[in-house]
Amino acid sequence: MEDKAARIRTGTVTPIPPPGRADPRISVDLSHLRRLEAQAKRISFMPRQPSGSVLNGRHASRLRGRGLNFEELRDYLPSDDIRSIDWKVTARTGTPHVRVYTEERDRPTLIVVDQRMSMFFGSVLNMKSVTAAECAALAAFRIFDQGDRVGGIVFGDEMLAEIRPARSRHALTAFLTALADANGLLHADAPSVEPIAMNRVLESVARLAPRNHLVLIFSDFDIVDETTERLIAGLSRRNDLVLGLVSDPYSDDMPREQRIVVSDGTLQAEINTGDQQTHRSLREFAKGRLASILDWQRRFGIPVLPLSAAEDSVAQMRHLMGIAGARR
Repeated sequence: MEDKAARIRTGTVTPIPPPGRADPRISVDLSHLRRLEAQAKRISFMPRQPSGSVLNGRHASRLRGRGLNFEELRDYLPSDDIRSIDWKVTARTGTPHVRVYTEERDRPTLIVVDQRMSMFFGSVLNMKSVTAAECAALAAFRIFDQGDRVGGIVFGDEMLAEIRPARSRHALTAFLTALADANGLLHADAPSVEPIAMNRVLESVARLAPRNHLVLIFSDFDIVDETTERLIAGLSRRNDLVLGLVSDPYSDDMPREQRIVVSDGTLQAEINTGDQQTHRSLREFAKGRLASILDWQRRFGIPVLPLSAAEDSVAQMRHLMGIAGARR
């Protein structure tokens, strides 16, 4: 039991495979995620973005990129930029001094992926959990290819795997393995449990990415509150934060005149969307969650990637990054 608990925490637990070949629209395995590497080449998370990218400064705050490391304090030379003069040291010593900085060789990236049961839903193409996993894998491959350190947090209803950022193929594989394992735990017969709260995950993010990280979060942000907002605001002040908001058109715009049976695995209930009050309540719930995320974008300058489970993951990621011809 202790060994299994340790493997769950480190993201190395292997789910029991379903009989037959898995449908990649419903679940993904490690080989499926690895096949996305070649398609991630043109996606970029560098500060310089195409004009049509949602990460461009015209749409949201610019990515700050790699930080600066303090190198030395030395005497001023005629070729130095006067903006680098340290005026306090100059006044104290009586001779001009400059501070010298070097750009960091790389920047750590933390990719956070939601694989809870709320993500196990899809009405057109993919489950939201599949879209989140594929987009996270595309980001991981591209960031690794850029030479930056990559790691992540993958969380399900009962598991949370942490992979510290590293510039190594081993760390990348560990992240993809944790992602595939968590996705494989999602199935229709999964027991009903109290899911890990988003706030607990964000606290782990703050611990692993204290400052100067690129943090990507792929989730449907099913339940958020004032604490979530406070944690998101703190992360955005100290890091480059990008939110991948995963949605499905069915839940965003609930159709009318349908009877839907919902279940938590133990109990079930029928919802009549033809009832005006019921339909209005469902729409207001969905719009309220979206409004909260968009409000964070406006107030904190956080770029939001609107990702739909109804579209191909590669095509929409390229489109959001402003790559011409990404959609046909």
